[in-house]
Amino acid sequence: MSSPSLDERSIRKVASLSLVGASVEWFDFFLYGTAAALVFPKLFFPNADPATGVLLSFATFGVGFVARPVGGIIWGHFGDRAGRKKAFLAALLTMAAASVLIGLLPSYAAIGVAAPIILTVLRFVQGLAVGGQWGGAVLLATEFAPKHKRGLYGSFAQIGVPIGVLLGNVAFFFVSQAVSPQAFLDWGWRIPFIGSVLLVLVALYAHRKLEETPAFTTLQKLAAEGETTVSRSPVVEVLRSSWQRVLLAGGAFTVINTVFYLYITFSQHYGKNILKMDQGDVLLAIAIASLVQIPALAGFAALSDRIGRRKIYLTGAVLTGLWGFPLFWLLDTGTVWGMTIGLTVGLTVMSIMYGPLAAFFAELFNARMRYSGASLGYQLGALFGGAISSLLATWLLQTYGSTTPISLYIILVSAIAVVCTYLLTETYQHDLDDAEESVATT
Repeated sequence: MSSPSLDERSIRKVASLSLVGASVEWFDFFLYGTAAALVFPKLFFPNADPATGVLLSFATFGVGFVARPVGGIIWGHFGDRAGRKKAFLAALLTMAAASVLIGLLPSYAAIGVAAPIILTVLRFVQGLAVGGQWGGAVLLATEFAPKHKRGLYGSFAQIGVPIGVLLGNVAFFFVSQAVSPQAFLDWGWRIPFIGSVLLVLVALYAHRKLEETPAFTTLQKLAAEGETTVSRSPVVEVLRSSWQRVLLAGGAFTVINTVFYLYITFSQHYGKNILKMDQGDVLLAIAIASLVQIPALAGFAALSDRIGRRKIYLTGAVLTGLWGFPLFWLLDTGTVWGMTIGLTVGLTVMSIMYGPLAAFFAELFNARMRYSGASLGYQLGALFGGAISSLLATWLLQTYGSTTPISLYIILVSAIAVVCTYLLTETYQHDLDDAEESVATT
């Protein structure tokens, strides 16, 4: 039983709205990463020496990743039972509240130890929100899309990531250029966080314009006719029946989140504090790399619609491992062009995996537990990737005085991704509207 399909123009509108919501949500999430590298060590951990302050700041950054699987469970349950649209909107509003409150939070000098504690709590709430947002944005795009363009439309939600990075870095760049360094430290950094109130407007617009996805609508119709049931506990069901798929998906995704945060967060600390580069030059290099990543994501996702997700993903994992050493050879030139080339190639190669990922993970699970399954796989990978990558890279650099261990770390997580992806089946021919379809792993 299939639900009526939308025309191409309507599908593009849905995918575009998914893109806008994801972009602003990721903008909020990544603002924290930039601030953790450039501002928070001085404002919230002033009594620590500079190196320890950076480690503590990156530790609070990692708290958001610990929260992401929890957010995936909460919003996955909600999205599989009440609908993709409602879960997506709730995640947007939660992120808006947490980000604005971070922008209004007094520093350690004003309220003492309460400041880093509250900062950590708000970062946890950000993690809960983004843990639920990704599944909603991806399923809104993929469950409306025709089978032969599912990868392409799914990439719209993925493109929100580089746009979020780009907006965050541009916001910090212009604010830092418009005010003095002391004014930026005192209040300028707060402006982008408070501007996150725009997410409320996005949520209100989405509430008016979005409809529920065909796959979820089909599931509800089948349940009403007694042909199936809406799962009472989608998370429990997915862990009972598909735990291997969840773990393999998480293992495959870990490499993406690891290298991504090395590129956009650790590189800021490395460029500014280790290589003594100008802060604006580092942000410019990341902005250029993120801009190039946007068409790369769409291109590789579209290619996966023609030749499959799995072989594309495997190619990206291998190439990411091979880039582990050349990346730092280029960064260590201490030049804008070296950092720009190193990060641009790195993010482009990563896009070979990240472009098709939305469709790949959505196709791994049936409609009864798709929001929960896809979110859990994605957020587990985020927990073991992005949560520790900047922190671990900083520690490795301080301990060994060399980037060689960081390059070996990239190679290790790339090898794990190759194994996990190889053990997953090809998915690009699966029907997302079939509520009872089961996808097996090899």
